[in-house]
Parts: sequence; structure tokens; C-alpha cells
Amino acid sequence: GVVLKAGERPRKKTTVFLQIYPRLPQDTAACCTLQVSPRATTATVIQNAGATLGLDMTRHYALLEVRQDGGAERMLRHSEIPVERVLLWPPGARNQHPQEEGYYFILQAQGSGGDLGSGTGGSEVSSLEEYDDLCSLSTLTEDTILAALRQRFYKHNIYTYASGILVAINPFKFLPIYNPKYVKMYNDQPLGKLSPHIFAVADVAFHTMLKQQENQCVVISGESGSGKTQSANFLIHCLTALSQKGYSSGVERTILGAGPVLEAFGNAKTAQNNHSSRFGKFIQVNYLESGVVRGAVVEKYFLEKCRLVFRDRSERNYHVFYYLLVGASKEEQREFSLLHPEDYAYLQQEDFNLEDAEDLRCEFKRLHQAMEMVGFLVPTKKQIFSVLSAILYLGNVTYSQSEDGQGLEAGPADVLYTLSDLLEVKQELLVEALTKRKLMMANNTVVLHYTLDEAVTARDSMAKSLYSSLFDWIVLHINHALLNRRDMEEAVSCLSIGILDIFGFEDFQTNSFEQFCINYSIEKVHYYFHQHVFTLEQEEYQEEGISWSPIDYKDNLGCIHLISQKPTGLFHILDEESNLSQSTDNTLLEKFKQLHHDNPYFVPTTVMEPAFIIQHFTGTIKYQIKDFREKNTDHMRPEIVSLLRSSQRAFMRQLIGSDPVAFFRWGILRSTIHIIAVFKEAGRRRAAAGTLLFKDIYPLSLTCPIRNLMNSRSLKHIVGLTRHDLTPRSLLHPHPRNQPSSISAQFQASLNQLLETVGRAEPFFIHCIRSNAEKNLYHFNAFTDVTVCVFLQQMRYTGMLETVRIRKSGYNAKFTFKEFQEKFKVLLPKEATSAPKDIANLLQKMGLGQSTYQIGKTKVFLKERERQHLQDTLNKEVMRHIVILQRWFRACLIRRHFLCKKDAAIRIQVSTYMCLSHSVSPLLPSSDQWYNLNHTSSLYLSKHTRILTLPIATSTSSLYTGRCGNNREGRGNTTIRISRATRVSEQWNASLEREITDTDELRHLDEFLGNQLQDCFRFIRISSLVLDLFLDSPLGHMFSTYQVNIRQSCDLCGFYIWVMEKAYMCSACKLICHKKCLSKIITDCSTRCDDGEPGCLHFGVQVCVLTSKTYPIPMVLLMMLEHVEMNGLYTEGLYRKSGSASHARELHQLLEINPETATLENYSIHTVTGLVKRWFRELPDPLLTYRLYKDFLHAVELPEQSERLRAVYQKLDELPSANFKTLERLVFHLVRVAKEEEHNRMSANSLAIVFAPCILRSQDTTDPFLVMKDVSKTTTCVEILISEQFRRYTEKMKDITELEYAEALAVNQLKLKRQNTVRTVSLHRTPYCCHEVGSTESSIMSLYARPSGIRQTQIRLSHCQMVKRDSSLQRKRFHCSRVQWRQALHPSS
Repeated sequence: GVVLKAGERPRKKTTVFLQIYPRLPQDTAACCTLQVSPRATTATVIQNAGATLGLDMTRHYALLEVRQDGGAERMLRHSEIPVERVLLWPPGARNQHPQEEGYYFILQAQGSGGDLGSGTGGSEVSSLEEYDDLCSLSTLTEDTILAALRQRFYKHNIYTYASGILVAINPFKFLPIYNPKYVKMYNDQPLGKLSPHIFAVADVAFHTMLKQQENQCVVISGESGSGKTQSANFLIHCLTALSQKGYSSGVERTILGAGPVLEAFGNAKTAQNNHSSRFGKFIQVNYLESGVVRGAVVEKYFLEKCRLVFRDRSERNYHVFYYLLVGASKEEQREFSLLHPEDYAYLQQEDFNLEDAEDLRCEFKRLHQAMEMVGFLVPTKKQIFSVLSAILYLGNVTYSQSEDGQGLEAGPADVLYTLSDLLEVKQELLVEALTKRKLMMANNTVVLHYTLDEAVTARDSMAKSLYSSLFDWIVLHINHALLNRRDMEEAVSCLSIGILDIFGFEDFQTNSFEQFCINYSIEKVHYYFHQHVFTLEQEEYQEEGISWSPIDYKDNLGCIHLISQKPTGLFHILDEESNLSQSTDNTLLEKFKQLHHDNPYFVPTTVMEPAFIIQHFTGTIKYQIKDFREKNTDHMRPEIVSLLRSSQRAFMRQLIGSDPVAFFRWGILRSTIHIIAVFKEAGRRRAAAGTLLFKDIYPLSLTCPIRNLMNSRSLKHIVGLTRHDLTPRSLLHPHPRNQPSSISAQFQASLNQLLETVGRAEPFFIHCIRSNAEKNLYHFNAFTDVTVCVFLQQMRYTGMLETVRIRKSGYNAKFTFKEFQEKFKVLLPKEATSAPKDIANLLQKMGLGQSTYQIGKTKVFLKERERQHLQDTLNKEVMRHIVILQRWFRACLIRRHFLCKKDAAIRIQVSTYMCLSHSVSPLLPSSDQWYNLNHTSSLYLSKHTRILTLPIATSTSSLYTGRCGNNREGRGNTTIRISRATRVSEQWNASLEREITDTDELRHLDEFLGNQLQDCFRFIRISSLVLDLFLDSPLGHMFSTYQVNIRQSCDLCGFYIWVMEKAYMCSACKLICHKKCLSKIITDCSTRCDDGEPGCLHFGVQVCVLTSKTYPIPMVLLMMLEHVEMNGLYTEGLYRKSGSASHARELHQLLEINPETATLENYSIHTVTGLVKRWFRELPDPLLTYRLYKDFLHAVELPEQSERLRAVYQKLDELPSANFKTLERLVFHLVRVAKEEEHNRMSANSLAIVFAPCILRSQDTTDPFLVMKDVSKTTTCVEILISEQFRRYTEKMKDITELEYAEALAVNQLKLKRQNTVRTVSLHRTPYCCHEVGSTESSIMSLYARPSGIRQTQIRLSHCQMVKRDSSLQRKRFHCSRVQWRQALHPSS
């Protein structure tokens, strides 16, 4: 415990004494006396106590307050002040006292998970998890916010909320919290319900977009090294996972593959970050109304080209160079003439040592896979790597004075030879472009020699422009791969979520033009954040006239005006000076100082120092003026453009092309002309040799449409979207006439367009913070002088304290009066209007505090907690009304049902009485019997919803025997079978007493029943075998291959699963692991099938979960199939056309929640058929299962048709029982649809094309090209099933027709013979009446049994053959249990 020694009152002393009693496992002093300030927080006291006692401060400690002897212990929050707690103690307990007095403090260790150590002793110990949101802090200061973030950080909670803003601390270490199961856990959960996570922000943005039908964006900010790029990758990973709906498309794969490609070409290792993004990007993901990704656009901003040729000696060039040089194979090294990294001038750095060579090799393999995912084929990759090698060789070009002294000579010779070979240009033209320049005069052209500095500048400019053009080309083709054709149609509306991953704030030892542009962009984004969080919020409060105390914040608008405002902004002065040939960097600096010497944001330096200082919102930063003008006009020289355009490599000409669309069209035209020339030449040679002539091919070649030209429209669309950051056409023209725009002007234009795009969406903000300056793994030195400066500096320039204050004191929920009335109409009185008085009465009635809401002129303002309370109250009230309505509806329905049943019972009783009284008088019951009958039926109706068979003989056989006077001997049939035989037999009266006595007929019938029983037993054996095989799967998990796009961890062994590696993921519970870890699984799948009733979900659930003994086929699917068969078989394009998207969503929600209440007749038939296809697509494991996918493909590849058919049906027998029955019902449905092809235009092939992707999918979706190759095979497999079942259906229907015709013919013959034959045998003595045999026989014939071998001549029912048979023979032939009969009558596949 701890006792506060307060001999002096705190208000009279600047320090007080605290006595702490440690309760720790290690040996420490019994008591620790501390001298602290009266305002010292608990965190400070713990820190001081740990230093005094020599504790390990990497562990967690808690300070507990003990009040009363034996009382509960209360853990103090780190923001609380212990001295204030002491002042609440009794006066006698405030002075020094022993532990037995009952009032003291305890210092004890805290577990890694946030739990206290042994001996906490009370229930009032609170958890630190309550600080998920910084707005819940009781005291808001920099120290309390810092302490709260530190506590969460050391508990591995790197995410914290500040109301709706997410604060992310970079631990410089991977945490296993990004696996697919976390995406599933945060799916459709409100922000704040679960612990803070970046997936929660992605999920809320996704579902807000769908609910409000508004575009969303996520703005990620923070300085370099704070983890912005990684956060953007996590967001994209989650957004694509949410949109897949159980299956992945090529668009998601392309989006995920674009990230590694852009990072390889645009990221580099710096002093602050090992993977620093040297460009800004905005990724806009477009969605359909259903939430499925339909396309995306990647926009890049201001690539740092100067890093290619110059950087600090401790930093590296772009990642892709090291990937290529270290990871390339020997064949690639020879093909691209690669050297060792240290042999290139552009890669030189001090203490050059690639200690991560093995990681670089792995990254190169992942880069290959990512480039294939975005559509770069092997030849294209080779072209890209060849350009990269040429850029590196450019840096090795050196200059020396020529022998005549008039110019420069380029060398070495081997470098020039290799460079010209890689670029495929003439070596003499290359040397001329690197050493000379042409000056266009009025009448002629003057050739001038470069000086040494000018030559080096031209060489570096060529390398930078070439790399920039390559990067633009990569971004352009990634966007073309992500394009959806519907995006080009203006009439098609779409939703989108944008992710802005802008630069990090940079302050290096030497800051130049690049840092100046980057920091200006951060100023603009920070101003956008202030506008949304502070300015617009407080202006709205003032306009509404509510009580509000303004919160001051640091506005950076003055700094933005200093840099960009016309006409005196620094950018505009720089453009003017760049156009003057006599201007220099020094004159530019003097003009800066002259125009802004009195600006508070501009700090001039001494006269001799070539630099200036800008007062940014993060602090003062010094910029070196050197090369500002040159970098602002850093364009490709016309001589370089002409050289590269003369290249024999088409890819090189494409990079330098001023118009990608025009170059694309010209390339197609040139290829066409080349192909025609080749054909003509080949034709001439063959004609000269006297062989086949090609004169018939020429017209076809010339008139055949070139469909590839249609892609020019999509390419033009992409160029229009990204034109703001592409290299202007005038820069790539060999003879530009107009002065091209400057780099700063291009940058400002692209940045303004970016902010306009972001401004049109609803924003979410993520603040990323570095945990330390040394890039140490999981280290947070919050109380050392160095790191506290770094961390507090980030908190201050992001305005975190002010942000938390306005979020805590502000009102997050705002409704207009009309919106409030519409939303909470159920809670308001019936006569209430949207008047503020009615709204205020409601809020007061609910007991909300006056400080938690305010009513303005037109709006109602609520705190987030009160809004949630209001929403919960609304939900409860709505549910109460729903229960009342359901209660009344059920009562009315049951009453109506009861009256109908009662009326039906009375009608049956009356009809039975009249029938018996007129037809068979001996069977008329007595009055006592009639009373018992009515009494029995009335009692039954009062308890049940259906009527039992009346306890009297109602069969026509008993009536017939009654007419003959043999009612005593006859047996009444207590059940009535309805079949084709009985429906036909209702037309004749005398055919029910027949017997089969002929041995041939009996033999045929016996063979038929025996075959059916054998098929039934075979089906039972196969079903049990398949069931055992299905249950032997790894504890119910359904694994499929899963390509990792962000680093994840195996859920079983804990080791990393690297990017682009393949893992195994359960499609149901999202467990992910290595292939080698499958044998280590010891836990059941959380969605494992059981034998219970189907659950509440009907889409996206395993088939075995949706089936049971009551529902052998999933209920929702059966409803939809029966509805289509009853109403839509004659609809043209039944499964080819799609219904309304809004109606489909409505019906899907209805079938998902309560399918019994769904009325399918209210929706179009195409809406229902669309949901049928969706039901199959959303199955976690497809109907034909991932396990048998390859087997079905191998079966289709067999040469003989009979072999294919046999192999396919053999694999069907291996399906699980639920899948087999569902497939059987689906194929029967498709056969019925195909049968009406004349009306619905849906052939077996058309149905196979539609349903093959739904029921037969590959589990390996990592290679879309491989999956596309299997489309024809899967379609063929499904078509085989439909066609074969269609053939069997046709044959069986034909057999049934023949059987019914034979039966009718036999009946007519029997009728005629019975009329002309005198009976000589007493019928009542027959042991087995002909009715029983005949009805059984016709029932068997009328079902889906195999009728093969049964023809008209094989069943002859003759009245002459009705003789008594041996009863033992009958028992031998027809002896069968009820179970066997039921199985025999069950239809097989």
C-alpha cells in the first residue's frame, strides 16, 4: 500500500510527499516515499516510483487506492491526480499513518493483457480498455493523452479513437491482427462497439456508402515513417474482402496486385522509414449498388524524380533497382546486362552493404507475381526491366574533354555500347544527344557543345524523365486493367470509396525543392482537416444559435497564402524567375526576401546563407535555394526526345509518345500493315513455287474489322482521368513551340483537383504517429527527452488535443427538425409536429441531461452516447409494436384457420352421412355411433390443425363388398392413396378386384421391383460412404487456397505468411494457416454442420446447414425453384436476363430474414431467377465442392463420350448427401426449363453457361488466366449433366405414357369381359384383393423408377386370369418391410 504523507497542506507547498507500499513479486523496499507536485498524475507517480525502486518500466504497473479496513481496492486511472484522492479521505487519515488505518495506496504489477496481478482484491478495479476513445478521458491534457496512448501501445493496442477519428501508432513491427477473421469480426459493426481497429473504419465507410448512397473517402495523414502506406494497404485489403460476397473477381485481384507494383517503383528506404512512399496516391474504388467492386482508379502525385540521381548518402534509391539486381536469375542478368549494385553510380551510398539480400530476392519474386496480377505479361516485364537497366547505365556515363578541346567526349565505350543496345538506338546518335544540343534560330539550327555541368545535367535529366515516363506508363496500364466498361457511360451512377495516401511531412538536414512541394501539400491537407473538424463545425453551431464556447486552434491558411496565393506567392515568383534566362537562384532568394520580409510565416536568413525558413504548422523548416529554378523546369531535352523516338524498340517509343491514345491507334495500324505485307510476301513465294495461292485471303485481310481499336475509347477515358499528373504533350514534342508549364504549376493543379475530389465525399480521418525516432521495434520511450519531443511534436502539429476537445464537447449527431420527426416518429406523440417544443419534450421525457443536447434554429444537436440511447429506445419501441401486430395477425389467422377446418369437418360428416344413407344402408351408424363420431372429431379439431381419417370404412373396395353382402368378411382400407392409377380407376367401378395369376406377368413385376431395390441399396451404401468421407474432413473446415496480399500470420503456428504467398483459408470461419499446419488443427469450425434445424441465415451458408430431415432441400431454394416452374417456364431469356437491383435487394433481405412471409408473386420472374443464381454463387463451398473440382475437369477431358458420362456420374456419387439432393433438384429444374426451349430460348448449353460458374468453381483464384482456361470444361461438365438427365427424363415420360396406355387398354378389356362373364368364385374369400395389388403396381410404375424393359405386352390384366393363387407364393414375392418399400419408391439420380 501507499500512505500519503501530507504534513503540509498542498495549497501552501509546491511539493507533497506520497508514501507507496509496493506489492510486487520481486524484493523491494516495504515503503517508498516520493516527493511530487500537487498536480502530479498517476502515470507520473508510477514512473517516479519505478525509477526509485529500480523496476523494469517496460512492464505495466497500476496504482490502487485502498479505502476503509478490508474495503475494496480501486485502480486509479493514469490521468487521475492521487493528491486529490487524498483530500477526500478523513482529516485524520491525510497525515502519515500505517496500513492498518485503512487508507493507503498500493503499487502492483499489471499483466500483459491488461489484468492486474494477484491480490487485486476488489470488484471496483476498472480496466484500461475504457480508454478506447480519448474523449472518455476525464482530464484532457497533453500528458493524459500521451499516457493513455502509451498504456494502450504497450498492451499491443496501437489503435485508439478520438470520437470518429482513428489514431494509429506505428510499432515498426508486424502484429497478427489483420487476418481474414478480423475482417469478419468487424463486418457490419458500429464504430466503437469493438476495440479500435483500422478494419472498423473501413467497414463503417463501406456500409455508410451503401446505406446513404454517398461517396466516402479516408484521409490518412502523418509524417514520414508513421505507417501511412501500410494503413492504406490494410484499408484496401478490408474493402476488397467486404465486397467479394463469398467469391473473388478479377477486379479485386488487380487492385490488390497494384499495391506491391506501385510500392516497388515508388518507394525507397530513407533515414526515417524503410519503405517511404516518394509519391502521393489517391485510390478510388468504385462499387455497384450491391456493394461489389466494379472498378478502380489510381491517381499518383509528384514522383520524387531527383532521388534517382541524388539523395543523402545514407539513403537508398527506389526499391525496384535492388529487387532486380539481387533477385534476377543468371539468364536475366545476361539478358539485361546487369552488374552488381555497387557498380552503378546511381546506387552509390556510404557503407554500401545489402544486409537484406535474401529479403530482396523474395521481394523480386513477389513483384513478378504482382505484375502478373495486374496484367503484365512476360514480354512486357522484360521490356520494363530492360528500361530499368538502361537507366542505371546512364548513371555510369562519364565525360572527358575532347582532344581538340572544343567539346566533350562520352565514355566508357562498353557502357555506351550496352546502353545503346538496351535502348536500341544508334550509338553515334546517343553520344551526340549526350554531348551536344541544338538551338533553333530564325533561319537555321545551331549545334552547341555542352559544358561539363550541362552534360551531367542533361544525362541526369534523361534518366529522370525516362523513369518518370515509365512510372506514368505503369500507372496508366494499371488503371486500364482496373477499368470497368460501365464507368465510361455517364448515365451509369456508381458509388466510390477513396483512400488518400499523401506524402509525409519531411524535414531533412538538406531540404530542397522536393521537400518544399511535399510540405505544401501537407499544409493543404491539414487545412482540409481543420475545415471539417473545427471551422465548419463551429460555424454551424454559431449559425444555429446554440450555446457554445469557441475552441481555438492553429490555422495554417496564412502559410498556404504565402506559398501559393497570386501574385506574390512563392510558387508564382519561382515560375517568373524560371522563365528569365538571366535569373539565378540567388536573385530568386533576394526576391523572396524583398516581397515577404514582413510576413510572419517567412523567416529570412543571414545575407550569406543561401536558404530561407518557412513557419509551417509543424514548426520552422529551412530550405536550401540551390537548384530551385532548375528543378522547377526539369524537362526532357528535345534532343533526348528525338533520340528515344528513333529507337527500334516499340516499347521505348510508347514511353516517349506525347499522346498514348494516338500512339495506340498508330501501333495497331502499323501492325495491320505489317501483317498484310507478310501475307502478300508469303503468297508471292507460294505462287512462285506453284503451291497454294493466297489471293482469296487478301480481301479478308483488308476488310476484317480490327476490334482492338475499340479499346482506344477506354484508353482515352483513362488518360482523361489521370491527365493532370501525366507529362504534358509539349514536353515530349521534339520541337515544342509553346513554353511548357512548370513543375510547381503542374503540382498545384493536380493537388487542387485532388482536394476537389476528396471534398465531394464524406471523409474519415486516420492520424498515423511514429512511436520513436530510431525505428526500434515496438518501442515507446514516452518519458525520455528525445522521444517525447518527437511524439509531442506530432501530437501538436496534428492538433490532437484540440481535436479531442472539440469532439468531446461538440455534438456528433445532427438532425434537422423534419429529419428528427421522420426518424423518431414512433417515439413522438401522435399529434406531435416537427416543432422544437415537441422534440424538447421527448428528450426531457427520456431523461437526457441538458448538457447532452441542444436545440438550434433548424437542427437538433446530440452527443453520440445520447444518440445511441435514442436509437436503442426507438428499436425497442418498434419491436414492441411489431410484436403486437404479429400477435393480432396470428390470432386472426388461427381463428380463420379454425373456422375453415370446422366447416370442412361438418361438410365431410354431412357428405358421409348422405352417401351412406343413399348407397349402403347396412353401414349407416346408429344414433350412439353418430354422437361418438361427432364428439371425437370435435375434440380433435380443438387440439390439432388437420383432420385424421374418419374411423369408418370409406374405401371403394369396402363399399363394393358391402353391396355384395360381404361386409363382414371384407377389410376396410383406412388410408387413401392418390396416384395416376387411382385417378384413372375412379372412372370404373369393377376393376379393383383383379388378381395377377399368370407366371410371366408375375416374373416381370418381380424383376422390376428387384431392380429398384438393388438401386436403392446401392444408393444407401454410397450415401453412407460419402457421409463418412465428409465427416472425416478437418473438423468441419472447408479450406481453399488463399493468396496473401498483406503480411499475415498463421493462426496455428504463429509464423508469418508473406505477401504473394499461398495459404489455406477456411471459407466459413476464416481460419488461415500454412499447408503444413493443416494437421495441427484441433478446434472445430465455428460454422460446422449439425443435424438441427436450419439457422436464421439462408444465403452464404453451407448446404448441410440448410438441410435436415424436415427440409432435405434448402427451403429458400425450393421455394424459388417451384415458383419459377409454376410461373416462368415460358418466359423468354429466363436465366439470361436480370431483374431490378432494388427489387432483388428487397427480396433477398426478405428471404434472408423470414422466407415464410415472402410473396414471390409480387416480384418479376427475372428477379427470382437472379436470386437463384446468387444463392448458388454465395455458397462458401460450391455445390459440386472444391474438393472434386479437378476430378470433374479430368472426367470431361476423357476422349469417349460414354467414358465422360460414366466418370462424371461416378464423381457425383462422392458428393455429400445434402449437396447431392440439392443438385438432383436443380438438374431436374433445369431439365424442365430446357424442355420449354421453344418458348424461353434456354437450351441445355445456355443453362450450362449460366450455372457452371455458380455450382462448379475453382478454389484457387490466384491466377485468373488459369481459371479462364477452365471455363469451357466446367460448362461442358454441367451441360453433360443437363443433357443426360434430359434424355432420361424424356425416356421415362415415354415409358410412363406407354404404361398408362397399356393400363387403360387392359382396363377396357377387363370391363368388357366382366360384363359378359358369369362369376363362379366368391370374391370375399380372396386373401389379397386385386385392388391392393393393382394400386401398389401402378404406384410403383408412376414414380421416378426405372421403367426399362416394361412395355405394353409385359403387363396383361385379364379378367379370365383372376383365379385364386397360392398365398405362400404371394408372401414370398411381395414380402418387404415398410422401410424397404419407402426406399424403393424414392427417386434416384
